[in-house]
Amino acid sequence: MQITQIEVYGYDLHYIHGDYVMSGGRVVRALPSTVVKVTTDQGIAGWSEVCPLGQTYLPGFAGGARAALRELAPALIGLDPRNLALINDRMDSVLRGHAYAKSPVDVACWDILGKAIGVPVAALLGGQRQDRYPLYMAVPLGSVQEMAACVQARRAEGIHRFQLKIGGDPLQDAARVRHAVEVTDADDVIIADANGGWRLQDAIVAARLLEPLPRVYLEQPCPTLEECVAVRKVTTLPMIYDEIVTDVPSLLAAVQQGGAGGINLKISRVGGLTKARLIRDLCEALGVSLTIEDTWGGDLVTAAVSHLAASVRPEALFTVSFMNDWTKEHIAGYRPRSQDGWGGPAPGPGLGVEVDIRALGEPLYVAR
Repeated sequence: MQITQIEVYGYDLHYIHGDYVMSGGRVVRALPSTVVKVTTDQGIAGWSEVCPLGQTYLPGFAGGARAALRELAPALIGLDPRNLALINDRMDSVLRGHAYAKSPVDVACWDILGKAIGVPVAALLGGQRQDRYPLYMAVPLGSVQEMAACVQARRAEGIHRFQLKIGGDPLQDAARVRHAVEVTDADDVIIADANGGWRLQDAIVAARLLEPLPRVYLEQPCPTLEECVAVRKVTTLPMIYDEIVTDVPSLLAAVQQGGAGGINLKISRVGGLTKARLIRDLCEALGVSLTIEDTWGGDLVTAAVSHLAASVRPEALFTVSFMNDWTKEHIAGYRPRSQDGWGGPAPGPGLGVEVDIRALGEPLYVAR
């Protein structure tokens, strides 16, 4: 089997609840997503998607992904997409870094491999260990009343894990978290996520204010590992690391130096399912809990997330995000679909979804 063509498409994803607000004044209403279709000489096509969360969240943006794919795609023509090691080696030999741009190619090749042998991607990732798992929803930064109302609305939809966006004034942030705790009960989990928005001093103040609250986890309080380590030393709150975990060395540093109880494993941030599988295995071996997700995305991102999550040991899986619940547009029939706060892998071979190419329009770029 050989790759004969790679097509790159673009479309916009709008946040379903209006403004998605994070620390540092970062606001998202719509984001450009990039879709990759890899076609083979045997008529099997694989699909995937990458959608960076704006231009100031991580080192990457939609224009960068599309430019990088123009460099990568020609070098992959003629390769066997089922040889995932060779695909990743070739991409690394053509372009250093830019893991997020390589991710959709890698995932599309997993989709092809699954379709070629008639099994779902979860089986290829080591086996499907669970068919349903709890989902979380992010609660955008806002007033105490707005965030509490958002928690209550999502809770009515069956969600019991809430990631509260904070990272401003520690006193106000503590009030936001406290009110969220008050409108939930013992079945619910509150993740206080600063997205690296606090300076060290403010993070320490916030951690001390949050310490007495039940069912609260602290996520990525500061932008650097060194700062997060300093916060970790003064709090017993379970610590989750997100933005600073990009590969195996940074994972090990977060665990060994930062006392990570959990990490957020974003598929595109680490370069695709091939590298995400390795990080999954290491986390399971090290006793680190996993949130499986991505930076942003629609149906295709959600499909990849759904299979990786299904392959995680149940005791190691903290929560999962189905990002097609967060967005208005759907290019694969709004599949996989959550139900009452739970998700599961898309059924069928490969990623298990069918793309409506009419929703994408003409390709931005084609390599043959």
